Amino acid sequence: MGDIMEQTRWYKDSVFYHIWPRSFCDGDGDGVGDLHGVYGKLDYIRSLGCDGIWFSPLYPSPGVDCGYDVADYMDIDPLFGGMAAFRRVLDAAHERGMKVIMDLVVNHTSDAHPWFQKSRRRIPPYTDYYIWRKPLAGGKLPNNWDSQFEGKAWQWDAMRREYYLHLFAVRQPDLNMDNPLVRQEVKRILQFWLELGVDGFREDVITFLSKRDGLPNDYLMPAIRGIGHYNDGPRIHEYLREFREVLDKYDTFTVGEAPLLSPRRALDYVDERRGQLSAVIQTQVMNADCLLTEYVPVPFSLRRLKRSFDAWQKGLDGKGWNVLYLENHDHPRVLSRYGSEAYHTASGKAIAACYLFQKGTPFLYQGQEIGMTNWRPRRAEDYEDVQTRWHYRNMLARVLPPSVRLKWCHRASRDSARTPMQWSGAPNAGFTTGTPWFRVNENYRRINVAAQDADPDSILNFYRAAIALRRRFATLMREGSYTDHDPLSDGLYVYSRALNGERLLVVCSFTDKALRFCAPKGFVLARGELLLHSYDDALDGNGFVTKPYECRVYHFR
Repeated sequence: MGDIMEQTRWYKDSVFYHIWPRSFCDGDGDGVGDLHGVYGKLDYIRSLGCDGIWFSPLYPSPGVDCGYDVADYMDIDPLFGGMAAFRRVLDAAHERGMKVIMDLVVNHTSDAHPWFQKSRRRIPPYTDYYIWRKPLAGGKLPNNWDSQFEGKAWQWDAMRREYYLHLFAVRQPDLNMDNPLVRQEVKRILQFWLELGVDGFREDVITFLSKRDGLPNDYLMPAIRGIGHYNDGPRIHEYLREFREVLDKYDTFTVGEAPLLSPRRALDYVDERRGQLSAVIQTQVMNADCLLTEYVPVPFSLRRLKRSFDAWQKGLDGKGWNVLYLENHDHPRVLSRYGSEAYHTASGKAIAACYLFQKGTPFLYQGQEIGMTNWRPRRAEDYEDVQTRWHYRNMLARVLPPSVRLKWCHRASRDSARTPMQWSGAPNAGFTTGTPWFRVNENYRRINVAAQDADPDSILNFYRAAIALRRRFATLMREGSYTDHDPLSDGLYVYSRALNGERLLVVCSFTDKALRFCAPKGFVLARGELLLHSYDDALDGNGFVTKPYECRVYHFR
């Protein structure tokens, strides 16, 4: 490779499919999703119109946080088929014109990683690969920071006789990115996978890498103490620029997970003149029915969702690039949150239309395309997720009885996005011929790929049509302006894209109530072409009365 490769920004015309491997498709019958199963579904993914895949972690891992506790960065877990199976999938994806990006998890490792085991024994050069601190007077914790998953952010290690920092699970110790040897390790990881042929990375909580000097106490964020001292930290851009020494030798797509980051601060990362990332995955679009986390619920507000859409579309316009998403492995199913299970098909289509035609690179999470819904187990013990279990046993237990706590988990748990993919009405939803590692949602006989593939009016075929439209108007999608025509409406989301006299008008209802829609100024519906719609109805002048969760997409010249 040369020193610098031209960045073609191919990702601006791409649509990515997000695979959470453990629950996607089991190809060898052991009950766990794997790369053999992925290989058999590549044509299905391509049939959606997707030309990229993001894999959640495939690395060897004890599985405390379902792969986000990495024990070896340069291998594929035998559970998923090992490196040979990955190479086979990578080659087959490329043969189909599909890109592949990996999950890069370098804020923390597993405590089973050899680096940590050597660090706790003070074996050079690994002694300072992690963030260790002695106890304060009286044996107190080094500071008052909270972890995201399990209580306080410090864990005592009896072997080293010091505390280590863990911003997530207890068994996910944070790496010390201030150590140049650790940054050199990250660059080796990047080089390894890029030389193998992967096309980029989704970089897990990448804005958390740089902790404030001295690790001071945090008195501003009582629910998540510490986050103001490590999110968007003091040396983060220095570190990312160093990683670009490797990335710039390849034509890559790098997507940083950026919790709580505003569009203005995001430009420091994604500005196309000076940024270090191609795009960021922000979290504000997932806060339309909660405060910062799904465990602090509030009623869904379409206004709040639109404010987030508008802020990012306008804030990055002409300067940086957006990622478009409404569902992934870290959040409950969006149809159960922003849509309606009672109006399953209609609300699934409205969710698709509301984000697929914005400016940015869309991501589609496995099962979203068929409107998979939240899972509601009868027992708290059925949950697997470390975050869910901790909230049920600790945070929620302070104020709620068990039956109410369970209902909160039904609404908030990430496990709803991690039940096996519903391929058919066959046993285990067609996910496996063995015993599934995790419980299948009981509605799989009604909601599955096979049934929707055969139904031209299904959510699945609506996604296919919407993505095909996006490709038909690729230049408009990539370069066109964005306008929200009714930001104050609590029931309708109406936006347009425009470029050189060509316009798309997207109308989405987020209610089961009948609402009078009147075309925005400058649009005459009779002069437009109705390209996509969720109900078969004749036009009514320059407006219409919406049916529950109705959506329409018009084209004007």
